[in-house]
Amino acid sequence: MYTRCKRIFDIFVSLILLIVASPLFILAALLLLFSLGWPCVFTQTRLGWKGAPFKVYKFRTMTSDCDDQGELLPDHLRLPRMGKLVRSLSLDELPQLFNVLKGDMSLVGPRPLLVSYKDLYTQEQFRRHDCKPGITGWAQVNGRNSISWAERFKLDLYYVNHRNFILDMKILYLTAEVVFFRRGVSSGDSVTMEAFNGLN
Repeated sequence: MYTRCKRIFDIFVSLILLIVASPLFILAALLLLFSLGWPCVFTQTRLGWKGAPFKVYKFRTMTSDCDDQGELLPDHLRLPRMGKLVRSLSLDELPQLFNVLKGDMSLVGPRPLLVSYKDLYTQEQFRRHDCKPGITGWAQVNGRNSISWAERFKLDLYYVNHRNFILDMKILYLTAEVVFFRRGVSSGDSVTMEAFNGLN
């Protein structure tokens, strides 16, 4: 019952948000288009429900600048001012509303992570895929990128074990606070979450 109602809620709210946030969507796209060039939206393969890969949509906030050896420069050197602003306001996640409509994601759930992390999970950590990934989640409202991987997995598994409609509403409410106050956008000295290297 909860799963079916959640899917209906996801579709309804995503449609409303796409309509209400369409000016922000267009503004972010134009700013990134003039700042970084085409394309302003990119896809990246992530792990979804039951570990199945899917394409997630995001606004492109970083350049593809490389060093003399052809390797990508560090994140902080590829993140221009406009990209940093869009990321700090979480506008880069707006295209994922289309993932929610498609059924790849939910509004609330553990954030989808890179496919390359799949073989690094413990059996317990992999249980974060027992539900659909979300645009926001329990870990995102309790530290976002500023917490360790161990804490993030603990929070993700808490959500998997206790998910219900009331918890989803609480997370959505807290998400608005996190975005408004721009809490936990970066991880220490890094502009993005540090790569996951496996936890025992």
